[in-house]
Amino acid sequence: MSKLFTFPRFSLRFIPVWQRNFLVWKKLAIPSLLGNLADPMFYMLGLGFGLGSLLPDVGGMPYLTFLGAGTVAYSTMNSATFETLYSGFSRMHVQKTWEAILNTPLELDDVLVGEWLWAASKSVLSGIAILVVIWMLGLQANWMLTLWIIPLAFIIGLCFSGMGLVMTSVSPSYDFFLYYFTLVITPMVLLCGVFYPVSQLPPLLQTISAWLPLTHAIELARPLVRGDIPAHWLFHLLALLVWGFAGFWLALGLTRRRILQ
Repeated sequence: MSKLFTFPRFSLRFIPVWQRNFLVWKKLAIPSLLGNLADPMFYMLGLGFGLGSLLPDVGGMPYLTFLGAGTVAYSTMNSATFETLYSGFSRMHVQKTWEAILNTPLELDDVLVGEWLWAASKSVLSGIAILVVIWMLGLQANWMLTLWIIPLAFIIGLCFSGMGLVMTSVSPSYDFFLYYFTLVITPMVLLCGVFYPVSQLPPLLQTISAWLPLTHAIELARPLVRGDIPAHWLFHLLALLVWGFAGFWLALGLTRRRILQ
């Protein structure tokens, strides 16, 4: 058991795995982007214009701006999660792509690193798409400062793709992912300040929210849209990286047990 959870072996051999996934994705790029963006975009525009017209400023900004900043993190999380769960599971279990790659000189560590970084890279596109909408609507206070959201989206993608790979490593079927969305993703969306300030929640829920990775993502993204440097930015950044690396390390050990034993 201890050998299964040894520290990941990082090398540049993950690059062919990343490239393979990118070449496949290019064939279905537009449907893939639309599928990942439709849900957060509808929430942002529907609630932002509809509910926002009935509300005063929230957190010192118009509600549409407040919601748009949260949607950047939400959309990036969605993209990374869907890629590692449904697409990753297809490559691992259904298409047996991972097994085919393991017949080459590459090792399982290389495959998982490639999947992890590919999902994070793909999720950046979702974050950029929401960011472009923010720019088009003029919601940002300082567009130069919002450019930091692009590398932030990659870190958010690393966080949630690492967590998603854990579920992929133990899932027996696609239906299993419903538990993850119901028990993890949906509560985070409701507790972490996407739609309303966390300060409006009861104290117990505020405490829970403070430990959740989406809260750290939003605490970084929202000030950037507002035109401010995030408070405690290093702490929030480290929290996202810890969630991501811990998830990846656990996923690698569980995948070693599933495939190599």
